[in-house]
Amino acid sequence: MIRSASSRVRPFLLLSTLLALSACGGGSGEKATKNGRGNQGPAQVGFVVVQATSVAQTADLAARVVAFQQSEVRPQVAGLIRKRFFTEGALVRAGQTLYEIDPRLYRAQTNEATANLNSARANAEATRVRAERFRPLAEIEAVSRQDYTDAAAQARQAAAAVEQSRAQLETARVNLSFTRVPAPITGRIGRSYFTEGALVTTNQADPLAVIQRLDPIFVDIQQSAADLLTLRRELASGGVIPASAAVRLRLEDGSDFGQTGTVQFAEVMVNAQTGTVTLRARFPNPQGILLPGMFVRAQFAQAINQRAILVPQQAVKRDPKGQATVFVVGPNDTAVQKVIEADRTQGQFWVVTGGLDPGDKVITQGTANLRPGAKIRPVPASAPQSIQPKPAGDQPSAPAKAG
Repeated sequence: MIRSASSRVRPFLLLSTLLALSACGGGSGEKATKNGRGNQGPAQVGFVVVQATSVAQTADLAARVVAFQQSEVRPQVAGLIRKRFFTEGALVRAGQTLYEIDPRLYRAQTNEATANLNSARANAEATRVRAERFRPLAEIEAVSRQDYTDAAAQARQAAAAVEQSRAQLETARVNLSFTRVPAPITGRIGRSYFTEGALVTTNQADPLAVIQRLDPIFVDIQQSAADLLTLRRELASGGVIPASAAVRLRLEDGSDFGQTGTVQFAEVMVNAQTGTVTLRARFPNPQGILLPGMFVRAQFAQAINQRAILVPQQAVKRDPKGQATVFVVGPNDTAVQKVIEADRTQGQFWVVTGGLDPGDKVITQGTANLRPGAKIRPVPASAPQSIQPKPAGDQPSAPAKAG
């Protein structure tokens, strides 16, 4: 009987012990819940107060280098090239003789024209004297009036023949001067397409050589017609003013061209094949680094937006639709999500042109797990976060920094 009573007491004691341990464990869990994140309060976030500012609307466009001046050296008379007076690739001056064409034929034509002029002058003198002699005789009717009229007409024809001969002599002299082919402009001359002894004509297809002026030099910039229309609308709507910033170039090897240029004009027509408008900029090129035909990238400011807002890049996120969004500090310290217009960056900032108002507190730190409508504890960006002390017996945790 004693053994039977003892065996009934042991299970009861074991059950009591388990219940006591379970109660202790439940108290510890409740304590942990009370001392968990729920007691830490709203999450601390860092914010910046944004204001409207003037931001340049910069463009980075493809461009091509074009010579400031270009001239094709062409013969104006036909003949054989006797001599070339320049070195290929050298700098030539306007008026400098480049080629000599055989002048013998044109010199003979000049001499012939000179002789014809002298003959015409002699004939004119003879007819003039004859007409003057007939005048008094016609008045006294010693000769007929018709004879005097004919003599006077011949004198006038002889005078006209003198003018014709003089013009022919001038033409012959000009053709003779064309046998020495000058440089029409100052610039760098390329290779010679004809050698000494080659026959050239006035209407040949190929030039003798090409001269290009490379300092200063032009850069033709291609801009989309749609972008240009958008810019003009912004300028017309106000808040955006034209900019006169300098143009900078990035060369094909990625290096920057040391000189800056200015936009001279924009064409008034759109290229039907590319849908672009050409803007021409002028650059100094003293070292001849820029060469015609070279492709470059042009960077310049076309306008200044006086109502833009700069927002740090880490504050801007993209929603599933691809829209740019930010969190701002809302009423009663809640997180409010706003959709913004931000299509370009400037340094470490997004340029926001819509969706924000001056004075908004944009959250830049602590946005990793932020949700719209969540309670927050906003502090200025980069401010140290204060950590509430833990009750005794809890494990210490490392200080957390907003963001």
